[in-house]
Amino acid sequence: MPDLKSGPGSPPVPMAAAANPAPSATARFSVRRLPPSAVLLVLAAVAVAAVATFLFIDLKGNTGYVLTRRSIKVGAMVVVAVAVGTSTLLFQTVTANRILTPSIMGFDSLYILVQTGLTFSLGATAVVTAPPLLRFGVEVALMVGFSALLYRWMFTGASRSLHLLLLVGIVLGTLFRGFSSLLQRLMQPSEFIILQDLFFASFNSVDPSILAISGLVAAAAAVFAWRQRHQLDVLALGRDLAINVGVDHRRTVMAVLMVCSLLVAVSTALVGPVTFFGLLVVSLGYQFCRGFSHRWLLPIVSLLGVVALVGGQLVLEQVFGFDTALSIIIEFSGGILFLFLLLKGALK
Repeated sequence: MPDLKSGPGSPPVPMAAAANPAPSATARFSVRRLPPSAVLLVLAAVAVAAVATFLFIDLKGNTGYVLTRRSIKVGAMVVVAVAVGTSTLLFQTVTANRILTPSIMGFDSLYILVQTGLTFSLGATAVVTAPPLLRFGVEVALMVGFSALLYRWMFTGASRSLHLLLLVGIVLGTLFRGFSSLLQRLMQPSEFIILQDLFFASFNSVDPSILAISGLVAAAAAVFAWRQRHQLDVLALGRDLAINVGVDHRRTVMAVLMVCSLLVAVSTALVGPVTFFGLLVVSLGYQFCRGFSHRWLLPIVSLLGVVALVGGQLVLEQVFGFDTALSIIIEFSGGILFLFLLLKGALK
């Protein structure tokens, strides 16, 4: 029998971890003893302060132009924070695993394959100068279409196994990376240099029209997740318990996975892939509000993402002077966390 002491909304915990005794009071983070409303208010205040500081610090020259550019950049970071954080939280809830992210399904690899294929067939100049809305639509349509076909095939087949779905996603991701590597070796070095810039997330060249569309999609998905928060609490307890209390597990999981795919596709097409960012903010969210329901986890994870992106970009610009890209720091930190979680699970 699984341990149900943590109540609905608890983050998925492996059976081996559930059997371990609870940590002592001195080993717990003090923030966990705060009420969820207090944690949410503190994070909201920090996020607002980070956004305001980013917008108005060192404001010189043509303030209208500078504020417009900064507002677009902040808007892109907020959209990515909400989209990636929400999708990762939902994905970990339905898969009952804290170290998985939607990127394991091969979305990042598919994005790289699309960019490589377009550059190889049309040329780097045609790809870079193509209408932003056209590129955005093609990338989102391909990624969402890929996930829809994969989910429909897996959930209408004989096995209908979520674990098999994850395995197929990993294999397809490896296949996409192999094709991308082959095409990259065949293209001209000058085109490959231009192509490499598309492989890293960038908030400096976001089109306002694309940002508006992405914001609407992320907002609609966030509303869906909020309306499903009670069912997500039940899904976090496991498939058997969810079915026993009357949840249509297959239909709910299918809907959640499609929302995850849409959020990841929009975020990736907007700024580029951020593989480990979701893992980073969701892991922090679990630490800040372990045992809380999704009505607290959803806004807390989104606010943590805003603080991480806006605060990180602010420190990067004001302290380090653009010495490196923010996405590189995020991927480095998230990769270390991923290895830590793997080792932690292996040692239990």
